[in-house]
Amino acid sequence: MRTRIRPAASAELPALQDIERAAGAPFRDLGMPEIADDEPPGLDVLERYRRSGRCWVAVDERDHPVAYLLAEPVDGALHIEQVSVHPRAARRGVGRDLLAHAADRAREEGLTALTLTTFTEVPWNAPYYARLGFHPLTEPDLTPGLRAIRTTEAEHGLNRWPRVCMRAPL
Repeated sequence: MRTRIRPAASAELPALQDIERAAGAPFRDLGMPEIADDEPPGLDVLERYRRSGRCWVAVDERDHPVAYLLAEPVDGALHIEQVSVHPRAARRGVGRDLLAHAADRAREEGLTALTLTTFTEVPWNAPYYARLGFHPLTEPDLTPGLRAIRTTEAEHGLNRWPRVCMRAPL
């Protein structure tokens, strides 16, 4: 059964921050406490994605968010800025369903792929996305928008750990 996914409501944005904090906690066990302790996107940022129609939530049987995805168009693809699943909802296909939902929306808009940036050595990051059909992009394959995203990530210190841009054609 596919997860129920819908646009986020403004009143739910603080719950998305809670999901992000809970989803980040396992990074501590991988020796990445800075990632575990990183603050989630601010309410203003979440609201910007929500207003643009690019903040989707996966909900439980009571219609409460258990995961969310933020995306924005970048160079003809829909770039997955963030996908976070609360650990209580993990390993049930919720993340996969959110990505499938994003892919459907991207196709409707005439976009050609999904892109994202992620950690290469975190089991629920690059290896997970590879299983879902994403492939790593080499430096020459990066679009200007993806290069800008990677530069911003480096400025935030994310390059302390190996990272990669990935793409899944639609």
